[in-house]
Amino acid sequence: MSGNTATAPERPKTAGLKKLRPKLTFPVVLLLISAGLILLSALRVITGTDEMFSTGQINAALAGAVPIGLAGLGGLWAERAGVINIGLEGMMIMGTFAAGAVGWEYGPWAAAAAGVIGGALGGLIHAVVTVTFGVDHIISGVAINILALGATQYLAKQWFAEEGSEAQIKGGTDRTSPQMDDMPSITVPGLSPGLESIEKHHWFLVSDLAGFLGGLVTDVSWLTVLAVALIVGTFWVLWRTSFGLRLRSCGESPVAAESLGVNVYKYKYAAVLVSGGLAGLGGAFIAISTHFYNEGQTGGRGYIGLAAMIFGNWRPGGLAMGAGLFGYTDSLQLRSGGPVVHALLLLLAVLLVALAAWKWRQGGRLQAGLSLLFAVLLVLWYAFTDTVPLEVVDATPYVATLLVLALSAQRLRAPKAIGKAYRRGEGS
Repeated sequence: MSGNTATAPERPKTAGLKKLRPKLTFPVVLLLISAGLILLSALRVITGTDEMFSTGQINAALAGAVPIGLAGLGGLWAERAGVINIGLEGMMIMGTFAAGAVGWEYGPWAAAAAGVIGGALGGLIHAVVTVTFGVDHIISGVAINILALGATQYLAKQWFAEEGSEAQIKGGTDRTSPQMDDMPSITVPGLSPGLESIEKHHWFLVSDLAGFLGGLVTDVSWLTVLAVALIVGTFWVLWRTSFGLRLRSCGESPVAAESLGVNVYKYKYAAVLVSGGLAGLGGAFIAISTHFYNEGQTGGRGYIGLAAMIFGNWRPGGLAMGAGLFGYTDSLQLRSGGPVVHALLLLLAVLLVALAAWKWRQGGRLQAGLSLLFAVLLVLWYAFTDTVPLEVVDATPYVATLLVLALSAQRLRAPKAIGKAYRRGEGS
């Protein structure tokens, strides 16, 4: 054989690696936010819907985002430790009931504490069933949702509607608790009036920004401030402390965590208890905001909180943005209703055109074509109508949930061991 044997070219070491996606740096996030504000301001001017960024609208959106964000934050704690928690809705229901049962007699702060305890009780049940006994996490979560609804319905009849009881005399029924006092709120004295004055001029972008900031500094509940602190605190605890590192390791590889001396059961229990407490606090916020417990008042916000957590890619910052988006759409049915939702049809059409361009560039011709088709239909809907049916307004939060999850599905990365059964010593 000849000594000049042909050899195959050496394969580049990076050939088997997936192409890394660029990370969203802080300047890029600010640029995206600025572009979004400009787009929405232009939409307000074109459609004439001045309520889109009013102080009242943003304040209502903030109030709507808090229970969703707290429920999502609870889901984040549990799922970062490897426990799926779709029982958030049931834990919120337990929180609303506990807040209503205590708040009418002892005030809103006692109601908030009772809501945490009520939700944590649901978290304890979920932890015992899933961590200790190894029951499927989905089955346990569904059972907690059903159990919470039935238990609170029964207890409401016993505690609030008993003939001649103090609760019944003060207005309690078999579906509602007696009324409780208001939660104290905060308004920034020098800033709020100035922003309100700028907002009334309806200047392009400037007035919109003033209305947006005004909603964040006017008549804000102290529970809202607490919720923001909990989001920041969660990031610090889970990503900046050794406790958080151990807890997240239980959701990534509990066997490896156990080999390093981590008590996986203890961390899973702690995470699910905190998860239930946060969801219960979200439920308490709803009861305190409406001044009483009312059957069915959570309205599926536990599930929307779970969607916000998934949209946020199991990170507190992304969760907060998702909660804000869902809170805004939720507030539309309470304040502006049809006119703003009608104007948002144009915004959705613009976003679909952008999605079509992105899909076309990636080679997704079919997805691009469908996106353009729906964009055209939305523009026609806007052009030939003056408002949207009330049923569409009521469904806005849930439609937004489906759309956001569909668009963000490709970039999600859940903890590796989430939902998997674990038994102590199985790695030995």
